[in-house]
Amino acid sequence: MKRILVVKLSSLGDLFHALPAVHRIREHTGAAVDWVCHDIYADLVRRFRPVNRALSFPRTSFRRDGAAFLRALREEEYDLALDFQGLLKSAFVTRSARARRRIGPSFSREGSRLFYDAVSGPTDKNRHAVMECLDTARFLGCSEGDVEFPVEFPEFALDLPSPRIGLLPCSRRVEKNWPVARFAEAARAIAAQREASFVVLGGKADRAACAELTSAIGAGASDWSGRTSIIELGGLIRGLDLLITVDSGPMHIAAAVGTPTVAVFGPTDPVRTGPFGKQHRVIRESADLRALSAPPVAAAAIELLARR
Repeated sequence: MKRILVVKLSSLGDLFHALPAVHRIREHTGAAVDWVCHDIYADLVRRFRPVNRALSFPRTSFRRDGAAFLRALREEEYDLALDFQGLLKSAFVTRSARARRRIGPSFSREGSRLFYDAVSGPTDKNRHAVMECLDTARFLGCSEGDVEFPVEFPEFALDLPSPRIGLLPCSRRVEKNWPVARFAEAARAIAAQREASFVVLGGKADRAACAELTSAIGAGASDWSGRTSIIELGGLIRGLDLLITVDSGPMHIAAAVGTPTVAVFGPTDPVRTGPFGKQHRVIRESADLRALSAPPVAAAAIELLARR
């Protein structure tokens, strides 16, 4: 087998969910791997070690740039095209490629199964998304083994005293956000027990909340929201001793690079989308995050810091 096409367009966390399966398939087949993703994630996918080429899907400009994308897609001929998204849009991309065989995921929907030659197994939603993606590796006969996230981020120097604790208070969905005041209360409880540096993280849209959190913590807190690219953020998270976060894309970066994480969950299911690995702690008391108090989060953080 010479070349495989992977289709996993988004989101940030979903890309990391698929990475262990792609790595295992690459190891098993020895094939070169091209990966189609949304254009905003192409630089990240180029950091995935199994990937030879990242193809940018023009998410917001397909009418203008779609023809050029399809030409680039069809430059190569593939032994396999593997859809890890399972939606109509990703199935269209999979079908548009010059591939001898097309395989969809067990969780495919929106009629996407009509575009595949086979799917990787029956649907089973009562497990982590990483394990769902690994269905495709099992379908292809890959051997079982450790789950690995082979991604390379450059070092990001933070001239701050250890332990360095990241705080990420915002996600794309408001209902997944824990109140900033509770984040600050948890940070102050940690600081009362041991000296620490707090690194507040977020995107440009999160600057107001991150500034509020930084101010509420006071001494020892620095605001890095909106100041890093995804690649720089990966290096920064890798250098942390701990991350406290809501259910978010950067949470999955932390899991991939091995940074212990305290993940605050509310309406979403941590069984499916929590941080992957045993070195993390998930705090979830109800679907309404406003009901979650700070002490359980602070206690989990202190426990993980002691283990470090």
